[in-house]
Amino acid sequence: MAAARTRVGVVGTGYLGRFHAEKYARMQDEGLVELVGVADVEIARAQEVVTKLGKGRAFGSAQDLADAGLDAVSVVVPTHVHHRVAKPLLEQGVDCLVEKPFAVTLAEADDLIATAARLGRILQVGHLERFNPVMRGLKDMIRDPMFVESHRLAMFGERGTEVDVILDLMIHDLDIILMAVNSEVIEVSAVGVPVLTDKVDIANARLEFANGCVANVTASRVSTQKMRKIRLFQSDAYMSIDYQEKNVQVIRRTVEAGKPPQIGGELLEIKEGDALEAELKSFVNAVKTRSRPEVPGEDGRKALELAHRVGDAIHARALKTKDRLPPHVAEILLGIASRGTPPASPDSERQKK
Repeated sequence: MAAARTRVGVVGTGYLGRFHAEKYARMQDEGLVELVGVADVEIARAQEVVTKLGKGRAFGSAQDLADAGLDAVSVVVPTHVHHRVAKPLLEQGVDCLVEKPFAVTLAEADDLIATAARLGRILQVGHLERFNPVMRGLKDMIRDPMFVESHRLAMFGERGTEVDVILDLMIHDLDIILMAVNSEVIEVSAVGVPVLTDKVDIANARLEFANGCVANVTASRVSTQKMRKIRLFQSDAYMSIDYQEKNVQVIRRTVEAGKPPQIGGELLEIKEGDALEAELKSFVNAVKTRSRPEVPGEDGRKALELAHRVGDAIHARALKTKDRLPPHVAEILLGIASRGTPPASPDSERQKK
């Protein structure tokens, strides 16, 4: 007797939500899942997606989709409603993949993690770069990096501007760096600038870790070109990863008896792969096997907490330099703690109140 297919759905049919639905539809063709449907507050958009795919039904709310019978769902709605959408689904026994950033506040993230744990639900966070074939191909080579430098630059678009560039773009690299370094962040300094929105659009952060590693992280959503690169320096190698071009340059030290140490490089060939498809198949596997997801809620929380610390550091710098900043820039940066990036610590919360 064939095993029952995992019943899946998607909440949110914006740019990324449509891709989730397309991947699930392909997985249905492979016999892995059954796409029950997609939901959107604008049901016409949901209907457009299911009509194109020829699979599933359109729903006007996450609740209606859940009532149709679900095992698992992708929550691909604006960040500020992640918690509002995901928690009731978890409480109804539906496993959830919540897109990054996991939540707006740490309290929301903690509540989702606690709810999933209490009810025995799978909770995965959509940190897509974990599933990038470039990153997966290099993962086993990364050992104790002592300096990391990343650049994530994008041209301006309306998508994602409900949050600042830290939560929109930089959080991808914060997650990867936390995974690669695997040490506590002990100091954060940062600077940020609003350009085209009322939030920080360009940011740079310097992170210092307890093990001595330093990371320099830059993100911009108002660039004239796209770039997604990260470089890692460790005692036996230097690695330059280009997510966009899907290539990795590795420079290694070699030692031969009787000769001084030498360095030599190679360009690694990375097999083509679909990061989103890999992510969703990983999620479905966790649902089927009831195993810990590759990116659990706790990892999403760590990246979110560090993103908040970067926002707090930008706010702190603005406080020190407010008299030298242009008035409109000062107004935005000094409002970070209450609007774009909530304070990460209880002390910050008390000060705000």
